[in-house]
Amino acid sequence: MTAPSDHPLSAIRDPLPVRSVAVHCGLRLDTHKRTSTLRPLRQATLPAEVVLPLDQHADGVTVATVQPGDTVLLGQPIAQPQSDTGAWLHATVSGRVLAVEPRPAPHHRGKSTLSIVIASDGAERRYAANLPVEHQALDPLRLCEHIARGGIVGLGGAMFPTAAKLLQARTATGIHLLLNGAECEPWISCDEMLMRERAQDIILGAKILCHALNASRCTVAIENDMPDAQRALTAALAGNSTPAIELTVVPRVYPAGGERQLITTLTDLEVPHGGLPSDIGMVCQNVGTAAAIARWIRDGEPLISRIVTVTGSGVREPGNLEVRLGTPMSSIIADCGGYVDGVVTRIMGGSMMGVALPDDSLPVIKGTNCIIAATAEDLHPRGAEMPCIRCGNCSFVCPASLLPQQLHWHAAAGDLQALERFGLMDCIECGCCDYVCPSQIPLAQRFREAKPELAAHIASRRQAGLAKSRFEAREERLERLETERRAKLEEKRKGLKKDSPAT
Repeated sequence: MTAPSDHPLSAIRDPLPVRSVAVHCGLRLDTHKRTSTLRPLRQATLPAEVVLPLDQHADGVTVATVQPGDTVLLGQPIAQPQSDTGAWLHATVSGRVLAVEPRPAPHHRGKSTLSIVIASDGAERRYAANLPVEHQALDPLRLCEHIARGGIVGLGGAMFPTAAKLLQARTATGIHLLLNGAECEPWISCDEMLMRERAQDIILGAKILCHALNASRCTVAIENDMPDAQRALTAALAGNSTPAIELTVVPRVYPAGGERQLITTLTDLEVPHGGLPSDIGMVCQNVGTAAAIARWIRDGEPLISRIVTVTGSGVREPGNLEVRLGTPMSSIIADCGGYVDGVVTRIMGGSMMGVALPDDSLPVIKGTNCIIAATAEDLHPRGAEMPCIRCGNCSFVCPASLLPQQLHWHAAAGDLQALERFGLMDCIECGCCDYVCPSQIPLAQRFREAKPELAAHIASRRQAGLAKSRFEAREERLERLETERRAKLEEKRKGLKKDSPAT
């Protein structure tokens, strides 16, 4: 696990410039964001070839609708979801489809997944059927369906299809929309630059989302070390009256930008175990997602690009670029001046929850918010693992209010029932426990490895429960039918006895 080198338990109660809100554990880390925010947002070089994985969403199946040799236009749908949890995929350049085949992908740590490969013709010929729409003219359900066709997913990194998240909340009343601009993880600054330079897109996206949710209230949350973003959003909100959109500043504490952590920070409400934010009247979306929705609705531009932070001591000119999806990461590294000597690893995402990449030939995907070219000085070295000393540091910083030391013991013992009882599935794998562990125990990794077995155990028990319920229902039905059969037979016997001649 990589992480900044400052001590995690220092000064987590800085005064806020706007209002005080509760901070539920976490770490105050060096953000390492200054170098990547010195330059304005730039356009990345248009790639000669793009590689677009079909599974750029959290779940579900998406099927290619083009074949090798087909000519495609910029923004043309090229893959269609087969369920609500899949996501549409669009051509990010105009040109010719070279292949539909497995290619290495960053969200699989370099392992291959089925992808569409397109050679750009450089002409930028657009798909004419993508037209702007007036969102207020659509009812909420149709608006959600239209958002789905734009291929919009959560751009904070999770890539959960946005329309599916909106539809999950449609039955709730009094929804409060929360736009998450609390970019808490070190190194990542793409959302901050978006808020600085495209605040109007975010506010329009907020209005569209409020209409889709029938929400009358929206809160945009940013961290207290983003004064330029705060000024830009305040200016964009000037004169806005409907829906009610407010700007709230939260402490710079990692991982306060996590969905559930941010909801608790702002409302003092907790999302129930196994539940969704909509269960307590909240829906959370990333500010980048809101801006992408604005561009799709206002301009007819589906999700074909995103802002990516390129940073780390191993890159010459850190910055933020708007990048076409499918662009090789090596291309945007070159746009930032290329490498300096001493790069030891590349990370997609931040230093706490990011994934190490095998090389820079992998494509930018919808969930690529940051690429770190890290040198040895950027990394938090891990020493030899030692036994747990029960110091309690991990429990103190856990943003999910878990007991990591207990989880560690039960994971080592393979005690699935105890892991479930102590809430392993509520772990967000933020790495805070790793960071403060004096025994250098890779806790987050252990929890990540234990989750699939626990999930299978829970699913098996649920299936067993369903099977038992079905068996009991069947037995009850058979018993009822037998009782009814006997009652009819008895009634028939009584009728025959009544009708028989007297002897």
